[in-house]
Amino acid sequence: MVQEKGRVLIIAGSDSGGGAGIQADIKTVTALGGYAASAVTALTAQNTNGVHGIFEVPPEFVSQQIDVVLDDIGADAIKTGMLHRTDVLDAVIASLEKAGTGGGTSGGTGIPLVVDPVMVAKGGASLLDEDTRDVVRRRLIPRATVVTPNIPEAEILAEMSIRDEDDMIAAGRKLLALGPKAVLMKGGHLEQSSSGEVVDLLLTGVGVKRFTSARIESRHTHGTGCTLASALACGLAQGLAVEAAVERARIYVLAAIMTAPGLGSGHGPLNHGHTIVR
Repeated sequence: MVQEKGRVLIIAGSDSGGGAGIQADIKTVTALGGYAASAVTALTAQNTNGVHGIFEVPPEFVSQQIDVVLDDIGADAIKTGMLHRTDVLDAVIASLEKAGTGGGTSGGTGIPLVVDPVMVAKGGASLLDEDTRDVVRRRLIPRATVVTPNIPEAEILAEMSIRDEDDMIAAGRKLLALGPKAVLMKGGHLEQSSSGEVVDLLLTGVGVKRFTSARIESRHTHGTGCTLASALACGLAQGLAVEAAVERARIYVLAAIMTAPGLGSGHGPLNHGHTIVR
């Protein structure tokens, strides 16, 4: 599973509990043989029971983190997580534009960009106001190589309800029309089918690729979205095509859920280190 080195710059918030955010991203990229650098957008006091406090990072310092990493270390892929304020989002987009990232209609042809549009809390509350969501639609998603929304996020971005696979495809096509090269529609939030499968759909300009796996009943799924997006970014950084990077990322996340350490009394973390031979 471990391949040649790939440099991934992660732009996201910090999770002090280590299950999601920058901590999950760094562990994921490292476990898959890549090199992780980071630009922290916010610090959170967080555990398996939720977020208990947030310390904001000034937008200009977020930009400085991105710029100095790219100027010196460089990156073979960039992944964005939660960009929760318009001023932070504007700062990040300006740095991405300067770096020539992406591959979508508004992106460059250089560094692949994976956008995890973190927009909805586990309880269902929206994390972004309408102005910030509009900037995500108009300026961030069009730059993306791959966008990785879950069902609640896709419903907000595509402005439609999603109840089944046909709806997933319709919403994915709406998002694809915004300009990214690919959209990975994650189906874990759909009601369980009679087959007991989780279905993810990868939409590109040439069609739809269907990925399936058995649904695992577990409360230890905190950070699965962050982990999947970072695993995908690592694959792109290591030279994998989008479909192959998605397939490897899904295999990695599935094993991380199945071997979760069982920590905490709430939504526990995954086992990001399952690739490490002890």
